[in-house]
Amino acid sequence: MTAPTSHVVMGRIGAPWGIKGWVKVFSYTQPAGNLMQYLQYDVEASGGLHTLEFAEIREQGGHFVALPKGVLTREEASRFTGLELLLAKDRLPVLDEGVYWHQLEGLRVVTESGEDLGRVQYLMETGANDVLVIRGDDQSIDRRERLLPYVVGLVVRRVDVVAGRIAVVWDSGWE
Repeated sequence: MTAPTSHVVMGRIGAPWGIKGWVKVFSYTQPAGNLMQYLQYDVEASGGLHTLEFAEIREQGGHFVALPKGVLTREEASRFTGLELLLAKDRLPVLDEGVYWHQLEGLRVVTESGEDLGRVQYLMETGANDVLVIRGDDQSIDRRERLLPYVVGLVVRRVDVVAGRIAVVWDSGWE
């Protein structure tokens, strides 16, 4: 499933947990516990968005479990397995500094010497640092896909969400 552009995917519902309607929940947030800040999410099912409310979300043995409101049995809980937990972007708290990953997607990436490398398609987490996946297009110097480390100060010099640009220190010939 693809989340609507107005939403960000916060996690995914796993299999039922126990016999009283609880489900496992996998967090995509950093830190993972941020998922517990919200008890109401949207889910995409039956061709549309529907609100799903949880009576409770808690950490349980290194993972998260949640109890959907009104669900009392394992069988009822199983209908939620695999659904992504979507949150409207306008419900996210304003950051004091930095940006959310979804704010970087679609921004143009330009070197300090003025070479347009393309647009950020998505980001990925590698352990050492996050990586921008940039794909060239008609406006860029070529159509190559590049992987740039998202290291503020060293590679990423400036992020301007309003202007839609990221200034980077990068040589277009680097692999």
